[in-house]
Amino acid sequence: MDESILVVEENPKVRKHISDIMDFMGFESIIPAKVEGCAERFNDGNKISLVLLSGCGSSRELQSIFRDIRIADAHVPIIQIVDSQNMPRFSQELETGCIARLELPLRYNRFEHALQQVNIYRQQRHEDGDPRSVELFRSLGGSSESVKRVRRMVEKVANTEANVLIVGESGSGKEVVARNVHYHSSRRNKPFVPINCGAIPPDLLESELFGHEKGAFTGAISTRKGRFEMAEGGSLFLDEIGDMSLSMQVKLLRVLQERTYERVGSNKSITANVRIVAATHVNLEAAIEAGRFREDLYYRLNVFPIEMPALRDRIDDISLLINDLTERLQHEGGVSISMTSLAVDALSQYAWPGNVRELANLIERLSILYPNGTVDVQDLPEKYQSAELLSKKVDNDETHKMQTSLGAPRLPKDGLDLKDHVSQVEYTLIRQALDESNGIVSHAAKRLKMGRTTLVEKMRKLGMERKDSASAF
Repeated sequence: MDESILVVEENPKVRKHISDIMDFMGFESIIPAKVEGCAERFNDGNKISLVLLSGCGSSRELQSIFRDIRIADAHVPIIQIVDSQNMPRFSQELETGCIARLELPLRYNRFEHALQQVNIYRQQRHEDGDPRSVELFRSLGGSSESVKRVRRMVEKVANTEANVLIVGESGSGKEVVARNVHYHSSRRNKPFVPINCGAIPPDLLESELFGHEKGAFTGAISTRKGRFEMAEGGSLFLDEIGDMSLSMQVKLLRVLQERTYERVGSNKSITANVRIVAATHVNLEAAIEAGRFREDLYYRLNVFPIEMPALRDRIDDISLLINDLTERLQHEGGVSISMTSLAVDALSQYAWPGNVRELANLIERLSILYPNGTVDVQDLPEKYQSAELLSKKVDNDETHKMQTSLGAPRLPKDGLDLKDHVSQVEYTLIRQALDESNGIVSHAAKRLKMGRTTLVEKMRKLGMERKDSASAF
C-alpha cells in the first residue's frame, strides 16, 4: 500500500480538524485513530510514514502510547500536537523522541517547517541506515553535505568522554555544535557551562575558571565558585581557546592532566569531573609555530576535532536557516516576517563574513523594520542587495504597469469560457501572492485584501495546495 499518515487523537472534532488540514495539504492517505489500539494500525498492512500524536490524556498515558508506537516502528517520525491550554508535562523520552511539537490550532507555516524536519530526518536515515536524534536537527539546521558531516561527527563522539575541539570562523555556530555534543551525551542532565576565553582579561580568567576565596585579591569580598565547579558532572565549553594567555594555558593543562584544581587563594584541591569542549577561530597549529599556543595543550584538546563550515560554503542552507530564524522570532516575540524568492536569492549571493550570526542579526533587524510583513529584495540593506535581482524586480514591476495600462481586456473573436478564464486569473494571482508570502496563507490573504477563510476556500476549489504540497514528503 501507499505510505499513510497516522493521526492519533481521542477527541473526534480535533481528529477531524487535523485530518482535514492534512487532506487540504494534499496528503490523501490519512488514518485517524483513537489512542486505544492505534499501535495495531502498523500491523494492518499500512506503511505508516508519519505519526501525528495529539490528545492522549495524562502525561503517563501519552508516554505509554509513545512507547507503543516505538515498539511498533522504532524509527517512524513523530510530530506531537498539543493543546496550549492543557499541555501535559513531557518526559525526557518525549522531549528527544519527537521531530517537532506543534500547538493547536495548527498553523500552516509551522506545520510546513515541521515537515521539513521530517524530510531531513528521513534523508539522514536513508544515507546511513540509522535513525537520527531529532533534537540535533532542530539546532544544526541545514541539509548541505558539510552540515550532515558535522551531525555525523557529533553523534559519534557525543557518548564518549573524549575532549572535543571545534574549529571554524566566528559566528559559524561552534557553540551550537558544543551544546549538541553535551545534549546527546550521558552528561546531558548536568550543567553546560560556557566561557569566552577571549572576552575576559587574562588576570581575571583564572578566577573565572577556578573560583576564588574571600580576600584572595582586592575586590574578592566573598567566596565564589568558578566555571569548573559550576560545570561539575557536565560539560565546560571553552570558547575562543586560541585567545588564552600562555600562563593560563599552563594552568589549564595541569587541570586536564591531574583532574584537580584549587580556587585562587586556597590550597585545597577540588576534583574536576568535567568534559572539555573547546572552540576557536584561530589556526592553532600556526599559533604553535608562532609560540602563542602550547603544543601539549593542543593535543590534549584536539582528541576529536570537528570543523564547522562557513555559511558561504553551505549557501544551499540559507532558505532553511531563514525559516528556522523566523520561526524562532515568531515563537519568542510573536513577530515574524516572510521573504520573497528574489530576497532569498539575493541573500544567497552574499558572502556572509559574519556567518550564521550575521544572518540571525539581519533577520531580527528586518523583523523590527517590517513586523509581520513581506521583505522584498529592495527592502534589504544595501550591502545585501543584488544589482541583477534589483534589475529583475524593476523589469517585473514595469511589465505589471504596462499590463495594467492596457485597459480592460478584449473579448477574443471566437469568445472564451468566462468561468475558466476567471479561474485562471485567480489561480495566477493567488499563486503569486503565496510565492511572495513564503506560502503563509494569512500573509497572502492580506496581499489579496480578503479573509483567510475565503482564500483557503478558493484554493481548495482551485485544487492548488493539493498539487503543490503533495511533494512535501
